[in-house]
Amino acid sequence: MLLTDTHTHLYYETDNEKRAALMQRCKQNDIGRLFLPNVDVSSAAQVFELATEYPAICYPMLGLHPCSVKADWENVLETIWNTQQDRKIYAIGEIGIDLYWDKTTLPEQVLAFKAQIKKAKELKLPIVIHCREAFNEVFDVLEEEGGEDLRGILHCFTGSYEQALNAIDLGFYLGIGGVVTYKNGGLDKFLNEIDLQHIVLETDSPYLSPVPYRGKPNESSYLIYIAEKVAELYQLNVETVATITTENSKKVFGI
Repeated sequence: MLLTDTHTHLYYETDNEKRAALMQRCKQNDIGRLFLPNVDVSSAAQVFELATEYPAICYPMLGLHPCSVKADWENVLETIWNTQQDRKIYAIGEIGIDLYWDKTTLPEQVLAFKAQIKKAKELKLPIVIHCREAFNEVFDVLEEEGGEDLRGILHCFTGSYEQALNAIDLGFYLGIGGVVTYKNGGLDKFLNEIDLQHIVLETDSPYLSPVPYRGKPNESSYLIYIAEKVAELYQLNVETVATITTENSKKVFGI
């Protein structure tokens, strides 16, 4: 069995022993592919460091998280792009709009989002979208910028059935994480009505730990609990869920 964590900040763990233990637990739980989203200038180096240390299973992305978008976002973004040098990246992310923490930066967030979509198109890469309390704003941008050359994942999807269908119609996969295991998360009410061909799995570690670890730091090895819940909802075995969602991840990232 091979599970893919399409969104993990595992690089936040800088203690070598603890990080090695995190990786070992991934191996024990059949999580063999880890996609690493960047969030700001400082985390770019961390992403590449982990990908260099574990090149067989770690795949870096580059992008500017909407919560990191300030007035100087253009200069920050240029610095982030310059960190790539000749190293391969597999997506632009995580990018998008977040209106939970600060609504005043919405104009800058929209501009930064569009600029990074443009970069993704230039590089022929998918985008990985962060959307928090901003579905309408994100969909407006995607409808404006959309087309066959725009694809990716709506990370940490927590929207409605209608919003799920809208994302799929726009060419995006739904990133399903720990929320699917929550009693009042809402996803369990309709997820099995969405074809599994449109879903990828993620942890967003160290955030949003699934049950039975809710409230504690998340890690990529916990993806197994998310896969098991998804298997339960679809009335499939976990191996089938792993196979389909990993194949979906390969379609998104090209590897």
